[in-house]
Amino acid sequence: MTPKHRTPLTLVSGLSPGANHDVTSLLRGDDQRAAVVHHDLRRISSGVVLRTVRLGPDESHTALELAHGCVSCTLREDLLPLLRSLSADPGVERIVLRLDESMEPEQVSWAIHHVLVGDRPVIEDVEIELVVTAFDEGSWLDSAIGDETLAEHGLPGAPDDERTLAQVAVAQVEFADVLVSAGTPPDAWTAARTNAVLRRVAPAAPVVALPQLSKRAEGAEGAEGAEPSGTARDRLLRMLPSHARRGEVEDPHGCLLRGEPPLRADCGVAVAVFTARRPFHPGRLYDAIDVLLDGVVRTRGRAWIASQPDTVLWIESAGGGLRIGHLGSWLDSAGAPAWDDVSGERRTLASLRWDPAFGDRHQEIVVVTHDADPQYIEDTLRAALLTDTELAQGRQVWTGWTDPFGQWQQDWQQDWQQDGQEDWQEDRYDDPRDSTERADAWASAHGEGNEK
Repeated sequence: MTPKHRTPLTLVSGLSPGANHDVTSLLRGDDQRAAVVHHDLRRISSGVVLRTVRLGPDESHTALELAHGCVSCTLREDLLPLLRSLSADPGVERIVLRLDESMEPEQVSWAIHHVLVGDRPVIEDVEIELVVTAFDEGSWLDSAIGDETLAEHGLPGAPDDERTLAQVAVAQVEFADVLVSAGTPPDAWTAARTNAVLRRVAPAAPVVALPQLSKRAEGAEGAEGAEPSGTARDRLLRMLPSHARRGEVEDPHGCLLRGEPPLRADCGVAVAVFTARRPFHPGRLYDAIDVLLDGVVRTRGRAWIASQPDTVLWIESAGGGLRIGHLGSWLDSAGAPAWDDVSGERRTLASLRWDPAFGDRHQEIVVVTHDADPQYIEDTLRAALLTDTELAQGRQVWTGWTDPFGQWQQDWQQDWQQDGQEDWQEDRYDDPRDSTERADAWASAHGEGNEK
């Protein structure tokens, strides 16, 4: 059977609307069969999204009224069906999707791969060939290490969206196949520190300057340093490393240190990797959680808490923003997924670290710092682990300890059952990351998303 043709799709993200517009225009080029789609979310808190579609000489503008003003509603009710419709249009050869400044490309990519439109996901109609993130060299670093919320920055989302600018800035860069730099850094030190952070947050993504991308390859033929020929899209595709993810959402149970980031410190920027084979004490971890925020650019990791012995806890921070959620069960637990139902990477890692008493349970937290001592982070987290005496007491005692994380989850579940269950069921999410996204929604609604 001949494989069905899928329409190439490029995602463009970033906090700078001007740079996003310029990159989108370059990627469209003069191709009259390239459709450009943009959803403006500035009025989403009022339940209105402004959609622009450009194809050939035509450009349409539509005000969409949503039942619930949120990003997931925009995806489910309009963007995904629109992508399917455009892919079926014989006049459309490829699609360039310019995301709103407040949107994270990983969320969109996950929805394209997993959310059902009718009886199948849209990934059967489109093929993500490239994810590009544009960033302003003059302001990106301040955004990535600050604690300003989107609303405070003038990027209001849904009324209960309390994400920080840092969470969005880092997530956009982290998921990109290629980074496009715009603007000018205020000084050489800022430029060096920005580069040091990018090499550790997105080590596999090549960086190209927007003016360089804009140049037409019209130099003297064969001249040294001449620009390669082709459109901006062609040049970016040629820059992609063979292992570029192209919109694939990685398994959060897999390797957390990807792309070979430099482990040595540079301009005060460093990578700390914390691992352990015994559980955290819930109270001591809760008291220590600020060490993953202060002077930190990015934290991503899995945690094992003694009071929840079967649950994989996910911890993620950027700047002053914190997300804590659940990734399902450890493979050694009673409610674990079947061995053959998880990724090959997870099975391999579990086999390598399997313990006769604790199975695949472990701690693995990767922290990128800009103004914090990696050794202090290591010492603080290690002090939050169970002591030998506590470890010997066993699970029956551990599960009776006061657990601030457990109470948080219990309160969230009650709130979700009362207020948000229908919306989440409609999304038909069936990935382990689902619980993390739901917990994030609850945390934001209750002011828990940016603090412990």
